[in-house]
Amino acid sequence: MRERMHWRFGLAVCLALLLGLTGSTGVLAAANQPIVVGYVEIDNDPRYQHDNAYTGIEFRTLGRPYAGAELGIEDARMLGNVIGVEFQLVKKSGSSVDELVETLRQWRDDGVSFVLTDLPADTLSQLAAAVSEWPLLLLNISSADDSIRGERCRANIAHVYPSRRMLTDALVQHLVSRKWKDILILKGERPADAQLAKALTASAKKFGANIVGQRAFKLSKNPRDRSQNNIALLTGDADYDVAFVADESGEFDRYVPYQTQLPRPVVGTAGLTPRAWHWSWYRHGAPQLQHRFEALAPPRRMNSETWAAWAAIKAVSQAALRAERKTFPAMRQFMLGHDFNLDVAKGNPSSFRTWNQQLRQPILLATPNAVIARAPLEEFLHEKSRLDTLGEDRLESQCDLN
Repeated sequence: MRERMHWRFGLAVCLALLLGLTGSTGVLAAANQPIVVGYVEIDNDPRYQHDNAYTGIEFRTLGRPYAGAELGIEDARMLGNVIGVEFQLVKKSGSSVDELVETLRQWRDDGVSFVLTDLPADTLSQLAAAVSEWPLLLLNISSADDSIRGERCRANIAHVYPSRRMLTDALVQHLVSRKWKDILILKGERPADAQLAKALTASAKKFGANIVGQRAFKLSKNPRDRSQNNIALLTGDADYDVAFVADESGEFDRYVPYQTQLPRPVVGTAGLTPRAWHWSWYRHGAPQLQHRFEALAPPRRMNSETWAAWAAIKAVSQAALRAERKTFPAMRQFMLGHDFNLDVAKGNPSSFRTWNQQLRQPILLATPNAVIARAPLEEFLHEKSRLDTLGEDRLESQCDLN
């Protein structure tokens, strides 16, 4: 408790010094209206359904990322005490897109303009289309889908959570740097597995790695499917440096390490995995952030989705601090503009790409209990920002929101 009070006092002092040095008082300090941030989720979201092994053992720890937003609003209120702005957080769950639209309609009338969305890609896309004419910015905190940043992109969505291509680009950078260029893909039956394998294939092409084969596995007890669920058979008759497994359900991939036909590293959804956040990250203020989250939501540890919720709230509060006016157009323009820089406890300052409104950010490559590397790696260069070596660059993207 004493450490937490010291941290809060130090933050307030730093903010006061910052405002004193920059002379940034503006309209924010004089405004009486609070800044209310919304948070929506869908009932029965399949991503949070409890998947159990056939023995009934739960093998994934599931949890909604709302606690990250709560931590973010706690930090925002600390900032608000200094600059004279009240920050509030409201949450609503809905059983359908129509119900979420009605929620946003009421919030719009109440002056809510920034809304965190913990939604699957299709639900988010439908919601964004329904409210496209309203003064709202939806902040995606949990979907990695590439299409909503590409051919299905919309101007009223900003993506705090990284895309699949950002994740696979980060992983392939590490593999290429280690000279593990020949990759065998093991792919599951779900659409998300196919999308992940597709992203990995594009990343391999981008950085000069080779896909030596792609083999589908099938979760089945039928003896006739033995060739599709026996790991030694799946990984035999091929020469590869590393096995990449695409199994977002988590049922099959946990058995792949140490069972490949050749003694090779396993990466992807098992082994070494690319993530927006990992609790063991120890630099750039990460331990302090992790400890504050654990104090707020014991016994949970911060994961990628809860980190994204925290970062989204921080983006709104920083826009309130730095924008010329505390209005939605001014704050949105600043947040998505060239002058916006956000410290997200991962090193390189983050900002939103102008062409698809994806937050640039480092990606952590981690085992279950340690971060092994942070991408982008130094040897991968870019003419403007090394962070843009991760994910679809402007010329690659099918989205242009400029």
